[in-house]
Amino acid sequence: MGQEAELVEPRFARGCRCFAVMLDGAIAGYGWLSTGPEWIGELQLEIKPRKAEAYIWNCVTTPEHRRKGVFKSLVAGISAAARATGVKRVWIGSVAIPAEKAIEPLGFEPSARFRVVRFAGLFALSVRYPKSELGRDARSVLRPSHGHAGTITRRAH
Repeated sequence: MGQEAELVEPRFARGCRCFAVMLDGAIAGYGWLSTGPEWIGELQLEIKPRKAEAYIWNCVTTPEHRRKGVFKSLVAGISAAARATGVKRVWIGSVAIPAEKAIEPLGFEPSARFRVVRFAGLFALSVRYPKSELGRDARSVLRPSHGHAGTITRRAH
């Protein structure tokens, strides 16, 4: 986990679970599962999964194992482990098209679209939700740090 090593203990203390894909005795990828609130730093949002929901986050595939299906296997395994504990819905965020293509066959569908702009010390976030039950549910679990869902503009941290 390299530079994130100091974050591991506090994550476990919050009740987060870590999962890994091992290939030839080495970690090929890892990711986290949380049933409690988590801060999504790149979006400046907090996600608060509801009862029987969880959030998969901070998934990393090591460079030498990219484009080999590690991420898809990792998400499938984390999702199965979550379901085994009674979780009915799993949320996951993606900012990369290859990742979105990998999780779609696993049953994930877009619940919100984000557009982030950072310029001259300002942070702007635009959030679009589908007009569906899934979109309404996404709106209820995603909380901007200031204001409401829609467009958020403020000085970057």
